[in-house]
Amino acid sequence: MDHAPWYRTTLRWAQTNLTEIDPTRYDGAFWREHWRRTRIQGVIANAGGIVAYYPSEIPFHHQAETLDGRDLYGEIVAAAREENLAVIARMDSNRVVRELYEAHPDWICVDAEGQPYMQADKFVTCINSPYYSDHLPQVMREIIARSSPDGFADNSWAGLPRTKICHCLNCRQRFAAEGHDLPQREDWDDEAYRAWVAWNYRRRTELWDFNNAVTMEAGGPDCRWMGMLSGEVLNNCNRFIDLREILARSEIVMLDHQRRTPEDGFEQNTEAGKRLHELLGWDKLIPESTPQYQLGSPAFRLSSMPAAEVQLWTQAAFAGGIQPWWHHIGAAHEDRRQYRTAEPIFRWHEANRDILVNRTPLARIGVVWSQANHDLHGRDRPEQRTLDPYRGMVRALSRAGLDWLPVEAKDIARAKGRFDVLVLPNLVVIDRETEAALRDYVAAGGSLIATGETGRRDGQGQWRQIPALSDLFGLVPDGEALGADTTPDPSIEIPLRHSYLRLAPERRHDVYGPRDEEAPSEVLPRHPILDGLDDTDTLPFGGLLPSMRAGPDTSVLATFIPEFPIYPPETSWMRTRRTEIPAITVREGPNGSRLAFILADLDRCYAREGAFEHAQVLSNAVRWALHGSPPVEVSAPGGLVAATAYAQEGRWIVHLTSRIVTAPVPGRQDHVIPIGPVEVKIDASRLTGSGVRLRVSQGQPSLAVDGTNLTISIDRVVGHEVVVMDAR
Repeated sequence: MDHAPWYRTTLRWAQTNLTEIDPTRYDGAFWREHWRRTRIQGVIANAGGIVAYYPSEIPFHHQAETLDGRDLYGEIVAAAREENLAVIARMDSNRVVRELYEAHPDWICVDAEGQPYMQADKFVTCINSPYYSDHLPQVMREIIARSSPDGFADNSWAGLPRTKICHCLNCRQRFAAEGHDLPQREDWDDEAYRAWVAWNYRRRTELWDFNNAVTMEAGGPDCRWMGMLSGEVLNNCNRFIDLREILARSEIVMLDHQRRTPEDGFEQNTEAGKRLHELLGWDKLIPESTPQYQLGSPAFRLSSMPAAEVQLWTQAAFAGGIQPWWHHIGAAHEDRRQYRTAEPIFRWHEANRDILVNRTPLARIGVVWSQANHDLHGRDRPEQRTLDPYRGMVRALSRAGLDWLPVEAKDIARAKGRFDVLVLPNLVVIDRETEAALRDYVAAGGSLIATGETGRRDGQGQWRQIPALSDLFGLVPDGEALGADTTPDPSIEIPLRHSYLRLAPERRHDVYGPRDEEAPSEVLPRHPILDGLDDTDTLPFGGLLPSMRAGPDTSVLATFIPEFPIYPPETSWMRTRRTEIPAITVREGPNGSRLAFILADLDRCYAREGAFEHAQVLSNAVRWALHGSPPVEVSAPGGLVAATAYAQEGRWIVHLTSRIVTAPVPGRQDHVIPIGPVEVKIDASRLTGSGVRLRVSQGQPSLAVDGTNLTISIDRVVGHEVVVMDAR
């Protein structure tokens, strides 16, 4: 019998998110049958917080309007126990009704004028008030005494976002102990504001520890409190959630990652799983709330999500090591289509659980990210300044069929020997410890790729005269940055972003047009980073370029062509055809390491405009830095299949997931498009025999061996395929 705690063994979850009218219409028999059909192992049941679904004895703990003395929460717990299911008590502690506000106005967040912050008709509670330190612990102890849940999940637990400053007496007094008055507005150049941000991060981490101390003291060592976490890094920054610190304290993540974005597609769910597992550990679980209701803009809580949308989102989650958790709003629905979506997904998960947990990633490419970078450089525009470069880089790698992992900057010291190449996509904030770890990594033979303004700020967010690592890349600052990192006002007659890159060496032009007399007459080979670009000497750019000067042992692969008019067409010709300003440089490092600095922010440009040449240069740079083939890579029409590879004892597992998004509104994908043929190339030196199986289609792929490379050919991938191979 498995005696591991619930948070190690409960893989499939269910949640019927109760509304205040549900005590009059909850059909326990229906939901128990739905639990059985969907093969779940755990239930998340509404308990208390904003609304109590049991007859609470705690003053001002608002009970559901139609509860009428019923213990609906207790009934759900009893039914779950009869089905041998784990139980999580769900709370939402961020808002309260007017009755509590009038009794305890000091528990509520207020603005600079002393007016309470509200969301709809509810009042927002302050995490520094007795509501969090006294009232909520009473609620949790009462719930534990009544029903002994296995743990707690709390929605919206982190209080006000960064866009609002609470000026209540509790906050003023607590922050005064930090040596500052509360800031009046967002101002990253204000020392008090930066201190306020750091203090808020610490307060959320302290609250995490405090709530776990309460639940474990009352419910035992495995009764864990889990504030639900977002998979979006900027959302966590906005809520002051230090992912690295909090996940180091966590046994499981209850993931609330639902929002779709037009920029990221379904891949964002794989990325979120990989990023969180790298912080949490690959031996732990990350169930994800997956709504069966319709997302999008606007969202419709009572209508069914298209089945294809749920399927593709969940399959991307499986590739990232995320477990399924179906989620309905309300206990009864007239749109009954939503009840049919989860069953085939959950049954497939049950049948294939052996390849979905207890595995370690195979990727040898690490893409570095940092919450400090988003805060201290991203500041008021993190989406453009810091997220887009990361987003563009990982999208380019997925398009090229390369597998990669997110690496938090503070964990670079652990990257030595694990990754063959680290990529720093506009990692502007680099503190002393991170710089030392990167130098140590390169000294040990690890390759490094940097982009944009990497290294321009120190650990406090202050601008450096000499960027960190510039000597490593053989570069010296040489003036102000050129171009722009955002889209200019369209009313500007001559956009600042009409710039280009000139590739080196240049080629003859006498085949497809008049030859440039300034260009060399002989055809010289180009660097592998420029592979596939033989028929052009220029690339569109339109981004930001830090002005640097290359040292004698640094090769310049591309230079900057300054902006020139785009309108009217008669004026659109290069005023300055050539400069010596480097845009892409390479250098050989110690012990076989390779160093590339893509000063032109092609990763940000690719995220913003999607120019295929930018993705090609980025992925070419990573392939060159790898010194050879990665363990696994995939080839598919248009780069429309992403690969994520894992190892288990005796086998390798490769997830293939669709990158196609056709819905103009994110969240509304209503069909799955087959993609094929798809080829998976494997380092065959580590495989045994020819045992290759497809876990989704159950088909038989064709195999071809060329030296140490095995090519697996699959006719088509319909949303998702999993290739399982015997390995040493």
